[in-house]
Amino acid sequence: MRRTPGEPDGGSPPVRVWRDWLLVAGVAGTAVAEVVVRDDVVWRPVCVVLGVTLALTMLWRRVRPLAAVGVGFGGLMVVDLAAVFVAGEHFSLYASTFAVVLVYSLFRWGTSGQAATGLAIVLLEWLVAVVTDFPGVVDAGGGLVVLLFPAALGVLVRYRHIVRVQRVERVRFHEREMLARELHDTVAHHVSAIAIQAQAGRFLAGSHDLDGAAKALEVIEGEASRTLAEMRSMVGSLRRGGGTPEVFAQRGVADIEGLAAAGDQRPRIYVERRGDLDDLRPAVEAALYRVAQESITNAKRHARHATRVHVLVDGGTDSVRLSVSDDGERGPSNSRVPGYGLVGMAERVTLLGGTLEAGPSPDHGWTVHAVIPTREALP
Repeated sequence: MRRTPGEPDGGSPPVRVWRDWLLVAGVAGTAVAEVVVRDDVVWRPVCVVLGVTLALTMLWRRVRPLAAVGVGFGGLMVVDLAAVFVAGEHFSLYASTFAVVLVYSLFRWGTSGQAATGLAIVLLEWLVAVVTDFPGVVDAGGGLVVLLFPAALGVLVRYRHIVRVQRVERVRFHEREMLARELHDTVAHHVSAIAIQAQAGRFLAGSHDLDGAAKALEVIEGEASRTLAEMRSMVGSLRRGGGTPEVFAQRGVADIEGLAAAGDQRPRIYVERRGDLDDLRPAVEAALYRVAQESITNAKRHARHATRVHVLVDGGTDSVRLSVSDDGERGPSNSRVPGYGLVGMAERVTLLGGTLEAGPSPDHGWTVHAVIPTREALP
């Protein structure tokens, strides 16, 4: 079914099941029984055809809701008019009440345009029935309510489906964002170290310093192995449907020191921990680790002639502070353009109720400073 641009999808109609055939048999059987039992029925063959036709529309009420309404209610309208102008008296089949199922299907599975057109057909049939039968106001109003109630029910069920789908999409979007962020944080850190060591190794090899080049290759091998291990862990967890990969979920403040243990890398990484860091929330620990990792990666990439990067984690009563600074020289490389990494750091910290600042240090280099509350903010 075609929808207008921007119209929410009500979902794909389910396949026919045995209940659909049971409904067809019920409608057709009721119509035939009425024709046989009732004495006031005129044009009995026509009424049998009408009942069977109404029953058959139940089979395609989901895939062609407007056509089903047009055939079902159009047939009822023709019989109402013919009964008055030809037979001279109005009558109706009780089986026609099953037509309310078509109204529900129209508003549940049809597009907004189909619903508007179908509603016009339904109201026209109601108007024809009122004019030809001349019921009282109460009966006419009751008939209208009987027709509009399944329409409202169809709208409600469709709306609940759309809300559920949108909720699932939001969860999937959040998971994709998280996956993209974790990929960036993990791969960028290790690949940056590999690139730097490769440059150093090429320089040392050109200087005939084979021992230094061999050490650089060892560092590259270690970083590449860690990258592959973390990628395998992440992909394996995603294939198993196990949620956040363990390699990410277990990262915390204690793992920050591991960022400084990559051999003779330049610049050197120094990690200092102060205060109470024992009872931090897992989300806070993960954010501290990722901010530290991204800041170190940026220092390796952009800090000009930097020899050291200092990481300070200071746990206080109400908040924990993280500071990452390098001793690089001022210059064009210190005018850093915010990238996805900095945006990701800011998002992580902000979601936890904290703040993050990044910019040139007063004397030299670059500093990233984050403050995150240790207690979860009340809603």
